[in-house]
Amino acid sequence: MMMQNKKIRVMIVDDSLLFRQILASELSMDPEIEIVAKASDPFQARDMILETQPQVMTCDIEMPRMNGIEFIRRLLPQYPLPVIMVSTVTSAVFDAMNAGAVDFVVKPNARPVLVGQENKPDMRQNLELFIQELKAKIKTAAHARVRQETVGQAVEVNNHDVFDSGNLIAIGASTGGTEAIFSVLSALPANMPGIVIVQHIPPVFSHMFAERLDKQTRLTVKEAENNDIVEPGHVILAPGDKHIQVKRIGGQYKIECFAGEKVNGHCPSVDVLFHSVAHEAGRRAIGLILTGMGSDGARGLLAMRNSGARTLGQDEESCVVYGMPRAAYEMGAVGRQASLSDLPGMLITLSRDPVK
Repeated sequence: MMMQNKKIRVMIVDDSLLFRQILASELSMDPEIEIVAKASDPFQARDMILETQPQVMTCDIEMPRMNGIEFIRRLLPQYPLPVIMVSTVTSAVFDAMNAGAVDFVVKPNARPVLVGQENKPDMRQNLELFIQELKAKIKTAAHARVRQETVGQAVEVNNHDVFDSGNLIAIGASTGGTEAIFSVLSALPANMPGIVIVQHIPPVFSHMFAERLDKQTRLTVKEAENNDIVEPGHVILAPGDKHIQVKRIGGQYKIECFAGEKVNGHCPSVDVLFHSVAHEAGRRAIGLILTGMGSDGARGLLAMRNSGARTLGQDEESCVVYGMPRAAYEMGAVGRQASLSDLPGMLITLSRDPVK
């Protein structure tokens, strides 16, 4: 009975009966997960929430009567429930994250076939990878802090500030990071020092995320390619399936983008980027670690601080998941810890101050 009480109570919302059944069957095999409700649309789900009291909800985006994005916008003010969007490959997942979802997973029939198996797609393997990823995200979401309003409020910026073009800002994030990164970048002026980011995100979505940031912030944002130069006012975002690191060439920083083994369970890895920034930029760098599960980036941020870089960490109250920032803070890697709303101003101040 004690084991039963410790299970994570999950509600599945999807208009496909077959998909609901498959999801419930596969997830129920995990001893830590219990499926307490299955709903075909948001209206049915709304009626089931009080009765079943789920701890986490998985939700499709495209559904009849009301889409998943509108549903969580209406739901979360009344029931602050962690929601994981389960969808096809679409930029609408970022609208869902902005509405308050804590994470997203790509449906198995929308995933690319593995390299070398183009002519004989293994649907079972595709499904197993999807279920494995969804289980992990459900377990993370069960401990997540749910936002009940969108982030990225309008702030006054000064595009006439003078910054040292030799400075470099490195940012790492995971669960909840897409909205945290947007919140930070949207409050920065167009002439900031160059910024390099690792966000744990699936391939394809990293390109969509870069395009979204490019359109919705004052900065020029692109997905990283090998030999990119990090310029003032520009942001380079790691692809969803490649590591990135920086190499100092004269007075500039060049991006090295490469496939490799996972580090701390991730590719791209924040640690890979941060260690390279520590080595190549030293005291000319500013490091920032944002919301996310696990400890990726903590050792790299410590290396940055030990090399003379200024380092910042997001505080627990403003994190969706206070995992990565906690690990970095407890290791002594974080010079200053602050709320998400205060971090852009701190980045501006640190970028403005001359490096001594």
